[in-house]
Amino acid sequence: MIEFRIKDFFDILIVAILLFQTYKLLKGTSGMGIFALLVSFISVWFLVSFVFQMELLGSILNKVANVGVILLVILFQDEIRNFLSALSGKYANNLYLRVKRYIIRPNDKQPQEEINEIVEAMTALAKTKTGALVVIQKEGDLTTYCQTGEIIDANIKARLIENIFFKNTPLHDGALIIVNNQIKAVGCILPISHKRDLPKELGLRHRAALGITEKTDAYVIIVSEETGRISCMRQGQMLLGVTKERLTEWLSN
Repeated sequence: MIEFRIKDFFDILIVAILLFQTYKLLKGTSGMGIFALLVSFISVWFLVSFVFQMELLGSILNKVANVGVILLVILFQDEIRNFLSALSGKYANNLYLRVKRYIIRPNDKQPQEEINEIVEAMTALAKTKTGALVVIQKEGDLTTYCQTGEIIDANIKARLIENIFFKNTPLHDGALIIVNNQIKAVGCILPISHKRDLPKELGLRHRAALGITEKTDAYVIIVSEETGRISCMRQGQMLLGVTKERLTEWLSN
């Protein structure tokens, strides 16, 4: 019979808190799959080694764990670096954004008004065949990608978005990232998708849009410079050639 002591309770509680905080940091990112795999492995390892006390299988899992940690560090070094960066700065940044939103700027527009501003800008850019790439943060943190561009912290205005993507401006080639209903950064660099089954007419801008949706749960809107077509992407899925009404509905949902 297993003896359960007070210190065992606190041991489990601390581990549970650490796992929950890790889940919150990785939620909405490509690291969620790794996190789910690790939690499953730890659960099986605990049951085999401590509950059922299966010595042979437990020793095998111990060896796998020792090698697995090294493999994870090698294979996911970029994700681990981003995770540690988020761990050190995310909470302070979120606190600052909340204070700024609810105290310093109490008269923020409602989300639907901001959606209308985005739709108006995308429609205008589409008419002139001006290429554009707009990323809207959801649960997954985009701080790492914001840091590759210029931080501006501006209100969402259609005219501002149009000016940013005007062909003669220095930042028109990068992505515009929206965080907490604000234009957080412009001229940002996004990861490129390496999918081979994409339509041939989709260029680098569309691959960058698809790349960020493969790694996070962000919403992305693209205006093609060649055709003026508006496209939407989320979670690796894309809608090509959407209308103004369809774009408004997609963002509202």
